[in-house]
Amino acid sequence: MNKLKKWFYILTPIILGSIVGFIISGKIDYTNLTKPPLAPPKLLFPIMWSIIYLLLGISYYLFKKKKEENSKTDTIYYISLIVNLLWSIIFFLLKWRLVAVIWIILLDILVLYLFYLFKKESKTSAYLNIIYILWILFATYLTIGIYILN
Repeated sequence: MNKLKKWFYILTPIILGSIVGFIISGKIDYTNLTKPPLAPPKLLFPIMWSIIYLLLGISYYLFKKKKEENSKTDTIYYISLIVNLLWSIIFFLLKWRLVAVIWIILLDILVLYLFYLFKKESKTSAYLNIIYILWILFATYLTIGIYILN
């Protein structure tokens, strides 16, 4: 695998996440919302997502090192990444909170399925996504809580 592909796989989630972050930056109303217990401060989100997107890119790169041809895993990876990125637009830009609840449950399913697919080919790729799984399950709790409370 050449270096350009390696960096493409690693940096794609970070670059796309940064673009979405820029698009929604003026519309984030997190501090004005009534939040459920355990809601973290706004500052934690960009830190966590930077770490998660980096780990996601590394995990996909490691997977592709083992299995370069297109596969179901590639499809699920890119679909889950798009669903992830669109959640922020749905929740913050469009403020469609109920749709965001349904959307994040779809994301939960996709990321758990991706973990399963990664584990079949590269256990390291799968394990690098444990933080991602825990974070989106927590984000699901927050999304549902914010929908109910607001």
